Amino acid sequence: MNDEKVLTKHPLGKANKPVLKHDYDTFKAAILSALRRRELTHTELLNELTKGLKGRFSGNVGWHVMVVKLDLEARKLIERTSSSPQKYRLK
Repeated sequence: MNDEKVLTKHPLGKANKPVLKHDYDTFKAAILSALRRRELTHTELLNELTKGLKGRFSGNVGWHVMVVKLDLEARKLIERTSSSPQKYRLK
């Protein structure tokens, strides 16, 4: 198995975690695909990815969603809205 990792970024410059490249690519594609359809709250995004990745991913979905989502924010691919509740959308 390929153990190549992506060192993720954090939008506030905090230290973030390395993620296996295969897992990072899987979650990045899933998050961007979900947000192409509509803006989602964190809970909606988590629920959609949990259902969509069922059977294709056996790790902690919640942790991966959080880390990759923060990385995508730091890379300016997605952003948070100022609405209440806060949602995520493509930038």
